[in-house]
Amino acid sequence: MKAPTCGYWCECWTQDVRGRELPELKASFDAYSAPQADRWVAVALRTISPALDADASNEAWEWLQNGRINTRRALLRMQPCTVSITQAHTRITWTIRPVAYLPLADRQAAQLPACAYAFRPQATD
Repeated sequence: MKAPTCGYWCECWTQDVRGRELPELKASFDAYSAPQADRWVAVALRTISPALDADASNEAWEWLQNGRINTRRALLRMQPCTVSITQAHTRITWTIRPVAYLPLADRQAAQLPACAYAFRPQATD
């Protein structure tokens, strides 16, 4: 049996800062290294920055130019990190948490029983 693999669970959430709605998960990503995890946030920020207002764009570029190294250092110490920007009434937050990915049974290397190939899905009413 394989041992658990260390990695990072990354999420992107949005929330109306006026408090009218609950936070909403927009995306998630499983990273297997600190550089891969902070790169996910960096790519997202670079992608959306042209559409942001001046203040939000400044927040994004401040993290990209100065905050990213602190995020990387924290991730290498296996500490969780958060990056947030606010655009108009929307706060966008990326979270990165260290995790241990557990190996699951995979079908790639296993010989399946003959009955596995006999199953045919049927349409339901």
